[in-house]
Amino acid sequence: MYLKSAKYYDAIYSFVDYASAATRLRALIRELVPQAGSLLDVACGTGKHCELVDKDFGTIEGFDISPGLLEVARARLPHRTFHEGDMAAFSLGKRFDVVTCLFSAIGYAETLERMEATIRNMAAHAAPGGLVVVEPWFSPETYWSGHVTANHVDEPELKISWMYVAEKVDLVSVLDINYMVGTPQGVDHFSEEHRMGLFTHQQYIDAFTMAGLDVSHDAKGLVGRGMYVGRRPS
Repeated sequence: MYLKSAKYYDAIYSFVDYASAATRLRALIRELVPQAGSLLDVACGTGKHCELVDKDFGTIEGFDISPGLLEVARARLPHRTFHEGDMAAFSLGKRFDVVTCLFSAIGYAETLERMEATIRNMAAHAAPGGLVVVEPWFSPETYWSGHVTANHVDEPELKISWMYVAEKVDLVSVLDINYMVGTPQGVDHFSEEHRMGLFTHQQYIDAFTMAGLDVSHDAKGLVGRGMYVGRRPS
């Protein structure tokens, strides 16, 4: 995933209101952990969320499996630390006041076992009294199999059209995304398959609980997809 699209990621998702999401996240943290001084963003992508809360934390670190996305993140925030690895199997040897996995990136865990392992790892990196915040991907009940999606970027020297049909294989959403990218150097065509697990509300609740977290659910969340907030006991 993101082998070719990483450098276009921010343009592709320019329609996302990151600023509003960051404002809501900041308010949540100030309410629940007002003394928070450190944050780890799991599946951080290009570091956009980190950038928007950069001035709020003394320590911010990111974690992602995609070298291409991390390259963008490191260029965006050269004073911050970004790690490469698998969110279902990582150990940084430190704890943070807030650990996040945003914009439905948890879906890339793909299987229930890996989703549970990811939540468990996030909990292990949360300080006592700290938060674990996860924005879920769609559930088996809310996923729209067979739906055609198309998005477009229209900048002076960058034109992108990307399109896919939402498919489902067992409990995995499969998005075969086709891209057409135009720049002054020419037009490029490529595709990427994205596989994201479809987990139920109860499976998320159970994963947080098994990880030793006190969990609550916000049906709206940061961008309308819901949000699970776990609190590690002090």
